[in-house]
Amino acid sequence: MDGALLGYARVSTGHQSLDQQHDALEAVGVTKVYDDKLTGTSTREQRPGLAALLDYAREGDTIVVVGIDRLGRNAAEVMMTIRDLGERGIVLRSLREGIDTSNATGRMIAGVLASLAELELELQRERRAASKSARRARGLPIGRPKALTAQQVEMAEQLRSAGQPMPDIAAQLGVSRATLYRTLAEGSE
Repeated sequence: MDGALLGYARVSTGHQSLDQQHDALEAVGVTKVYDDKLTGTSTREQRPGLAALLDYAREGDTIVVVGIDRLGRNAAEVMMTIRDLGERGIVLRSLREGIDTSNATGRMIAGVLASLAELELELQRERRAASKSARRARGLPIGRPKALTAQQVEMAEQLRSAGQPMPDIAAQLGVSRATLYRTLAEGSE
């Protein structure tokens, strides 16, 4: 094996331990492990360990994970990472699933998983579009609700006309000054 054997471990909450994943990675010969402890939802940019690993890894290297799910929060994210690694000539090994993209069978399994992830994304897009269409047909609002009701906007305009400072109006209505300025600007258009 020419390249480096690199590991990645991730836990979803701060109180979980990475020890079990580290032990499994070390047992297969991994000496350099990148890891992340996450809380709440996260994006790839919020995972410094994964970002550092992907930046460090070079063609011919092998990245080892205990489970394929460690690479992301959902199937689509995991598959995009697998595809990126494949395009860069980096091998992926997942211990739990027995996936190894250095051989034809492993690449085929990763390809099937990637296809399923693309299907999942497409189905999600279709469901969102159908939901928007149904809401539109029923005359229901689409998207995020307005921060201020029509009555609150009217009250804000009256207070502004009376000379009350915008920061005071925003505090009284429980919104940021930026929201207040934006809402009043939209109303005057």
